[in-house]
Amino acid sequence: MQQAIYHFQIMSQPVNCRNFGHGQINYTFLITTDNGKQYILQRINTHVFKKPIQLMENVIAVTEHIRQKVDNPNQALHFIPALDGKYYYRDERRRFWRCYEFVGGFCLEAPESDADFYESAVAFGRFQEQLSDFPAETLFETIPNFHNTPDRYRKLRIAMDEDACDRLQFVQKEIDFIMEREEEAGTIQRKLESGELPLRVTHNDTKLNNVLLDIKSRKALCVLDLDTVMPGSSLFDFGDSIRFGAATAPEDVQELSRMALNLHLFDVYTKGYLDGCHSLTKQEIELLPLGAKTITLELAVRFLTDYLESDHYFKTMYPDHNLVRTRAQLKLVADMEQKWYQMQKIVKKYVE
Repeated sequence: MQQAIYHFQIMSQPVNCRNFGHGQINYTFLITTDNGKQYILQRINTHVFKKPIQLMENVIAVTEHIRQKVDNPNQALHFIPALDGKYYYRDERRRFWRCYEFVGGFCLEAPESDADFYESAVAFGRFQEQLSDFPAETLFETIPNFHNTPDRYRKLRIAMDEDACDRLQFVQKEIDFIMEREEEAGTIQRKLESGELPLRVTHNDTKLNNVLLDIKSRKALCVLDLDTVMPGSSLFDFGDSIRFGAATAPEDVQELSRMALNLHLFDVYTKGYLDGCHSLTKQEIELLPLGAKTITLELAVRFLTDYLESDHYFKTMYPDHNLVRTRAQLKLVADMEQKWYQMQKIVKKYVE
């Protein structure tokens, strides 16, 4: 790590380095230099991201596009080129590093007020707005078919057929619930493929802790963690924020009675997202509730698939952890269905 920083064009002498943040994938360090300037140095986890060069091509293309549109330079990440002009450095052990300016600010794991949740919505809405004219089809798919819901169903069927752990017998109720909604769950993907919905640049990890907030004003500065930026639908970014941020319980809650959709938080986020993004089509706006429901159901499918395949993808803390997660997400889907009219009404009031 100490050698890696000297391969970037930082134009000052590093004097301090420490571990930084709570990220669980990449290895992140905060570098302080002799003139007081600070940088983030990261080693990319190539076990997760197997094509780091293409990943960095995505990140640089997107951040440079945004940087051309903002007045405040702190509203876009600024990556520092390596000595050879590339935006990554590969060391003698073939590990990949990158570096960008640290602009201060802070991130939250959970909102401390409605205003915090609203600001996260503004940030991701603004991210979508800033990239509304970016050619999304030119981006590399860092995780192919990541939100291709019909393909997630296909993989679930394979897991059901193989039943590697003899667990299928315990999940028939969950299977029935999921399969009853298969046609609707594929709606967004079909509309993307037909061109009814525009292909957009999507973030694909729209949690609050990926929004940088200003220390004094608590206003959103910019969006972080762009490793999963790729082509997709804006509905999935919106939907994942709702699934995670507007739920009344954690995604692995065992007491299902605690899991529901908080309509007030759905309202707060919807307003912020639409305040930040003005380029969504009429159909995209109408389908925002479906985005929330689809992404929640899709994650339940993924959890259940992993459960049937012996829990090899998601980290688990106990044998039925993925099944617990599945049931929690399905409970959230069911509650969304109960509140469908209210969700649609909330969306409608912000576009009239």
